[in-house]
Amino acid sequence: MNLFEKHRPVFEKAQQTCATRACWSPYPDMPDKYPEAAQAKAAGLLAFEQHLQRGRFDLDQPGIHAWVGEEISPYTQAPLGMVYPQSDMDRLFDAAEHAMGSWALASITERIGVLMEVLEVIYRDHLFEVLHAVMHTAGQSYNMAYAGSGVNALDRSIEALVYAEQAMRSVTPSAVWQRRFGSAEIQLQKTYRLVPRGTAVCFSCASFPTWNAWPSMMASLATGNPVILKPHPATVLPMAITVKAFRQVLQSRGFDPNLVTLAIDTSSEPIGKLLIQHPKTAIVDFTGSVRFGQWVEKNAHPALAFTETAGCNTVVLESSDDLDAALRNLATTLCLFSAQMCTSPQNIYVPKAGVQTPQGLVPFAEVAQRLAHAVQALTSDPKKAAMILATIQSPQTLALLQDMQAQGQQRGKVLLAPTAYVHPQFPNARTSTPLMLQVSTQERDLYAEERFGPISFVIACDDVQDALQHATHDARTQGGLTAFLYSTREDFIAQAEAAYARAGAQLTINLLGAMPLNFAAAYSDYHVTGLNPAGNATLTNLAFVAGRFGIVQSRRPVTQSTETTP
Repeated sequence: MNLFEKHRPVFEKAQQTCATRACWSPYPDMPDKYPEAAQAKAAGLLAFEQHLQRGRFDLDQPGIHAWVGEEISPYTQAPLGMVYPQSDMDRLFDAAEHAMGSWALASITERIGVLMEVLEVIYRDHLFEVLHAVMHTAGQSYNMAYAGSGVNALDRSIEALVYAEQAMRSVTPSAVWQRRFGSAEIQLQKTYRLVPRGTAVCFSCASFPTWNAWPSMMASLATGNPVILKPHPATVLPMAITVKAFRQVLQSRGFDPNLVTLAIDTSSEPIGKLLIQHPKTAIVDFTGSVRFGQWVEKNAHPALAFTETAGCNTVVLESSDDLDAALRNLATTLCLFSAQMCTSPQNIYVPKAGVQTPQGLVPFAEVAQRLAHAVQALTSDPKKAAMILATIQSPQTLALLQDMQAQGQQRGKVLLAPTAYVHPQFPNARTSTPLMLQVSTQERDLYAEERFGPISFVIACDDVQDALQHATHDARTQGGLTAFLYSTREDFIAQAEAAYARAGAQLTINLLGAMPLNFAAAYSDYHVTGLNPAGNATLTNLAFVAGRFGIVQSRRPVTQSTETTP
């Protein structure tokens, strides 16, 4: 079967959607809309439970010398008991280099077809299995694991394939070139060959392991490169399932499964820097902490590095026709997955005089208190909190909450103090309601860096110009993926659009209603601009894929024997 022809309708629709930036997905947006949902849910849960019962995730890859694993479920706070194969690093690179040969020679459509088949296999056979793996490693809620780490990650993977195909198709395979030099007419037959850059090392992060890793893997593989996947030690299982699915599909189509391998480490003996600085590393995809991301950008050379870290995402509240609706939207976004998302807002800038509404000026202190009440309304009921807050992925986040609360009490005002809530299904779950602090711009050292987790600051500014200046300064200097603005003044909106554009942050203006402020739509929303310290790679555009291959040409005079050369 020609796999590209099998998947052509979906791929071509994705191409059209990338061009129009419209709303589309080949996947149902909710678990209950999945075909034969009840059976699929049960099968996925069973597959996950069988992993835990076996306790050993078998992968037939080269150089296995140990078995390691340290995952702890944020829902039970008990070890998963899973161990994974740890391979010799040099053996993985050698195997990847060997596997690249026939894969690089495959046609563009053959590679795209195989990779579209991988996505179908993950969706059809592993989606709910991955869902439970994400829940019990990253700590996401059931619905978020399905939507954000499941179907939306699949969408962004197709999107990466679309741009990879577009980048490769932009290079004509051959041309006849003709020019007169003096009395001589020169004709050259030129051939252009796409050459993969080499082995890619892809890091997946702890809180959203699939969302960035799947598109990155697709971008490298589509352009002919093998991938060594390096998961965070806390979230290995979803990525091990991923690697196994890739390997099975590749092998079934006659390709070397070592095009995709798993590189495991532990928190006490990390191998990330060794992988990045390995002489055979040609590409690095990194999603994770700002500190390590900056190290990657400085030290990956000569490998090509694609990074996405995070930063201080900001809000400017200037005026609103419906302040309560704006605060409800903002509260929902502050609570979503306990703000453990790279797009979660942190710094909320408000003029100290207050926010203008049709009913008059609402003083700063009242705006802050009403926002705190909106957050409290979402989190006071454990059943509702479980759906929106989910769990805290890392114990380090709980420690940070305590530290920031103590500092906030000394230097500002605690609008909301964090407390654990009892999850209705998992009574031992690691949980916390948000911490919200009220401060002035004098406390900039508290908020002028990412405070990962459910921590936000309502910051009093001299006026709206001061608020915009501070907010865009955050993005320029600390990094910012997203920004949010509420204003009824078109002149100020235009000013803010220009200022945030210069700061390299994606801006959302006056959004009200059911959609979370930081929802990123595949095929339509660009994620990360590469214009500030929050990362240098955009999901997804041509720059995300074009550097993963080079163009090598050969040329020779046209003769009778070369006239028919393709």
